[in-house]
Formats: sequence, C-alpha cells, structure tokens
Amino acid sequence: MSSMQNNIEYNGEIIEYELIKAKIKNMYIYIKEGKVIVKVPIKLKEQQIKDFINKKANWIYKNIKKEREKIKIEEKIEQEDLVRLQWIVKNSIEKYSKLLNIKPNKVKIKDIKYAWGSCSIKKNITINQKLAAKDAKTIEYVVLHEMCHIKQMNHSKKFWSLVEKYMPDYKEYKKMLRS
Repeated sequence: MSSMQNNIEYNGEIIEYELIKAKIKNMYIYIKEGKVIVKVPIKLKEQQIKDFINKKANWIYKNIKKEREKIKIEEKIEQEDLVRLQWIVKNSIEKYSKLLNIKPNKVKIKDIKYAWGSCSIKKNITINQKLAAKDAKTIEYVVLHEMCHIKQMNHSKKFWSLVEKYMPDYKEYKKMLRS
C-alpha cells in the first residue's frame, strides 16, 4: 500500500487529497476529519484515477465544505465551553478562597490525562479542560476539592470533612465525574 498527497481544482479552489494505492478492487473516496482520502487499486492507471476524481469533484467539494463547516462549529462550541469553564473556575476559586481563607499560588486550565484536577505542594492548582463538558456544580466541586488540598494534602477523613463542610452534597458531583 502506498500513499501520496495530490490536489484537484474545483470552482477555483484547490482541494488536497491523499491518494492511497492498495490491494482492492474498487475505487473509494471518503472524507475523514476534514481530509479527502482517495483509495484505488494498485495497478490503476493515472488517467483513470484523474477521471474518477474529476467525475466526483462536485461531491468532494460539497462534502469537504460540509465537513469543514461542521469542524468550525464544533471548534466554536469547544471555545465557548472553555470560556464558560474559565469563568466558573475563576468564580469558584474566589468563593472558596474567602470561605477557606486560603489562596492558590497559580491556577491553570489544561488538558491533563490522569485527573480532573490537581494541587501541588506549592499550592498550584491545575484543572482539566475536559471539565468544560460538565455542569457548573461539578466543576465547582473539583475546584473545592483542589482548594481543600491546600489545607490537607491527602484524602484523609479530615480532608473529606472539609469538602463536605462547604459542599454537603459533594458525593453527587463526585459520581458525575465517573460518567
């Protein structure tokens, strides 16, 4: 199987596609993550490939436009969710800083693989950006959890009592993080 980058022009626009030659009988065109992929039999002649792609140019153009528009909308929604997350985290930090009489050194929101949040010995809090998909109260729970770690760097009874003092129904939101 071999792969090459190519392009065609349609409606004055250059459309890039990946040409894959494989041990198959038929020709296929599909769009994956905004990219056009053309799969053809290994022994097919260049002219046959060009004719096939030109014949399908209108379909490719319409579908690549649709796919790219969908990606743009998804990115816009993700961006709006991230702004919402930043706002909720900021307000929760302010709220629990006053209630707990503590202040984190730094607060970051980023993609972390291992947890919903973390708190370092230096009082730096990191919140997982995937929380953007969760409801506000669940996000607030994660912030409170990490803020309580500034006072208790463990998951002792004392730690959980502190969490429960400021959010008596925390177990409900803790459960929501598992779904």
